[in-house]
Amino acid sequence: MALLKYDPSASVFSPGGLASDSLSKLAPQLESARDEVLADVELFHSGGETPPAKQPLDAGFIDLPERLLAELKESGSASQLARIGAAADRLAGAADRVVVLGIGGSYMGARALLEACCHPYYNELSRSARHGRPRMYFEGNNVDNDASQGLVDLLHREHPATQVEDRWAISVISKSGGTIETAVAFRIFLRELEQACGADAEQLAQLIVPVTGPSGKLFELSQRLGCPDVFEIPDGVGGRFSVFTAVGLLPAAILGLDVEELLAGAAVMNDHFRSAPVGENAVLDYVGVGHLMEQDHGAVTRILSTWGKGLEAAGLWYDQLLAESLGKQEHGALPLTVVNTRDLHSRGQQHQEGRRDKLITNLIVEQWGREPLSIGRSDRNEDQLNELADKTLPEVMNAAIAGTNKAYAEDRRPTADLTLKRLDEYHMGQLLQMLMLATVVEGRLIGINPYGQPGVEAYKKHMNEFLRG
Repeated sequence: MALLKYDPSASVFSPGGLASDSLSKLAPQLESARDEVLADVELFHSGGETPPAKQPLDAGFIDLPERLLAELKESGSASQLARIGAAADRLAGAADRVVVLGIGGSYMGARALLEACCHPYYNELSRSARHGRPRMYFEGNNVDNDASQGLVDLLHREHPATQVEDRWAISVISKSGGTIETAVAFRIFLRELEQACGADAEQLAQLIVPVTGPSGKLFELSQRLGCPDVFEIPDGVGGRFSVFTAVGLLPAAILGLDVEELLAGAAVMNDHFRSAPVGENAVLDYVGVGHLMEQDHGAVTRILSTWGKGLEAAGLWYDQLLAESLGKQEHGALPLTVVNTRDLHSRGQQHQEGRRDKLITNLIVEQWGREPLSIGRSDRNEDQLNELADKTLPEVMNAAIAGTNKAYAEDRRPTADLTLKRLDEYHMGQLLQMLMLATVVEGRLIGINPYGQPGVEAYKKHMNEFLRG
C-alpha cells in the first residue's frame, strides 16, 4: 500500500526558500536526532535510570503499534486490541449515542479519526446507515455551560430507556481523573445517565467505559461503579501521543473503524522512519525543512493547510502536539491549521501578502472517497459555468491547489506538500505517527525535551486556587 509523500520542492527549494543542498548539509544532525529518539525507546523499555534532562521520557508511543499488533497475533481474544473491540461492540449494541469525555490528547485524536474516516455527516445518518454503530459526541473538553446543556437536551429521550435508539453511553478518558474539565463533565453526565437508567445500577455500569491510569480518582470511581470494562493508559505514553492507546482506539472501534489497519499504517511509518535516508525520509525531511526555515528565514509560524474538510480535526490535533511539545524555554514555532479552499477567503490574504514568517505545508488527499461530482450543464447559465460543465469538484480542488502554490511561489512564499493516497485508517495511521515522530525528533534536534507540558500545569494550579479558595 502507498506511503505518504513529503515534497518540499514546491517552493521551499526555490527563490526565497532554502538552498537546494541545505537539507543534505543538515543530514548528520537529523540522523543523530533520529538515533537519540530510537535510543529513548530502548532506554524506556530497559527500565534503566532516566537522566534528569530526559524526564519525563514518554517514548512508549513509538513502538506501540508493533507491540499491540504482535500481542493480538500471540494472545488473540486476551489481547488489548481484542478486548477493546469486544467492549466497543458491546457498547454499540447497547446504545445509539456515545459521549466521549476528555480534553486535549484525551479526545483530539479520536475526533480526528471520526472526521477523516467516517461519513462527513456521520451523526445525522440513520442507525442502519451507520451500520449499527452509535453516534458520537465530544464533551469534557471545555466548561461551556450552554454547550453542555445543549448536549443534555439532545440525549434526553425516554426514561428509563428501554430501546437501543433511546439509550446512550459514556466513555470517559483521563489518566488521573483529576483534570477539572473532564471530571466536572463526568459528574454531570453521570448524573444524567443515572436518571436515564432509572436507578438501574447494573445497566449504568454497563454503559460507562473508562480509560484511565492504574490508580487515581477516575480508576477508583470506576471500581465503585462496577464498570465491566476499564482500559488502562500505559505508562510512558503522554496524552498527546496516546492516539494509538485505548484513548484513541476505543472511540475508533466504537465507530466501527478498522483499528488494525490504523496500527498497520503507523507501523509502516516506523519502518520508513528507521531506515530511509535524509532526502527520502518523510519524517526527517519534514523536520529538517521546518527547522531550517525557522532558523534561516524566521518562519516561526507553521501553517498546516488542509485541502478539504476531513482533515481539519487532524490539524487541530497536530496544533496541540507541536505547541505542547516544543513550546518551551521560549522556543517552538506557532502551529496553525487552515482548511482550503474555505480559508483562502479569510486567512489567504495574510498568507499571500502578510509578514514573511510562515512555512505553509499543504496536506493533500489524492483520491476522494466518493465518485467525482460534476458541475453539470444548466439552461440557467447566468453564472456562466456551462463552459466548465464537465469539470468535477476534484478538478476544481486540484486547480485551486496548483493556483495557490503558484501564487505563493511567484511572491517567494515557501510551501511544501504532504500527500496521502486516500483518507482511510491505514493512511491516517501513517500520518499521525509521522507527525508524532517528527515532533520528538525536532525536540531532540533543538535540545528541547518534547515530553511533558509543565506550562499547562500552571493554569490548573491557579484555577483550583480560585475555585477552592
